[in-house]
Amino acid sequence: MTRRTELSRIPQWQNAFLQRHQLDIAYLKTAKKWFAPLTRTLVDQQNSVHRPVLVALNGCQGSGKTTVADYLCTSLIEEYGLRAIALSLDDFYLTHGERRALADSVHPLLATRGVPGTHDMVLLRQTLEQLLQACRPEPVAIPRFDKAADDRRPISDWDRIAAPVQLVLLEGWCLGARPQPIDLLSQPLNDLERDEDPAGLWREYSNEVLRREFQSLYSLVDQWIMLCAPSFECVFEWRREQECKLAATLSPEQAGKLMDDDALRRFIQHFERITRSCLTELPDKVNHLFSLDEQRQIKAYSHLYANY
Repeated sequence: MTRRTELSRIPQWQNAFLQRHQLDIAYLKTAKKWFAPLTRTLVDQQNSVHRPVLVALNGCQGSGKTTVADYLCTSLIEEYGLRAIALSLDDFYLTHGERRALADSVHPLLATRGVPGTHDMVLLRQTLEQLLQACRPEPVAIPRFDKAADDRRPISDWDRIAAPVQLVLLEGWCLGARPQPIDLLSQPLNDLERDEDPAGLWREYSNEVLRREFQSLYSLVDQWIMLCAPSFECVFEWRREQECKLAATLSPEQAGKLMDDDALRRFIQHFERITRSCLTELPDKVNHLFSLDEQRQIKAYSHLYANY
């Protein structure tokens, strides 16, 4: 059977999903095995509380969390008729100018998007609260971030979604992370921390934002999902694949601005401390744990009843 014939036999929404993420049809078999039970659980959760539900999805860079979030959300819409939306923490980065101002006033490393302290947490909180309102007549504007331009898109380019929705799925690499004790922050973890943050000001600032602004956000979450990598060492190769996939969608001029391997190795050091902490601390705290192998394939699923 040819690939074209196979694609003609699957639902249109699945075909569109594969095209959006440049995936082979084999992904659908994996999704049916691992994610169908989860979507049923989320539907049951929403039906039991009779209000909008917020689901948070954690996964390190390159783990496939954006793809999984899109699949879950689209499945909930197409197969169960729920009003659902998938959001990415990446769309709530501060603007380039705002991060530049932080770099000048607090620490130069805050110019680089990624760690807590570089997100617009007020905008994120407002957006989630609007989406989760049980009775809201006005549409909700959903911010969009242009990674190639390293800046937030103009408001005129934001999506609008009719509210209320029944389920919001928020994915992000540091969702669920907890602040670290000060004594752990004092010791540099990698070359970036040692050479570019010798006094620890950048990591202390990020840690304080994690304590002050992220923890209160977690109280809104009804269900936690984690895509758990086998180790931090996988992140470079996975993130490199992402960079190549993104380059394929851009013009030659835009693609030329993406990171080469040396820049990518330095970039992921920004995330190493919090990623390692999540890999250690989150697996026994989330409700749904998907354990990945080094090829990013799911090897096990655990449905836990832990309260985060």
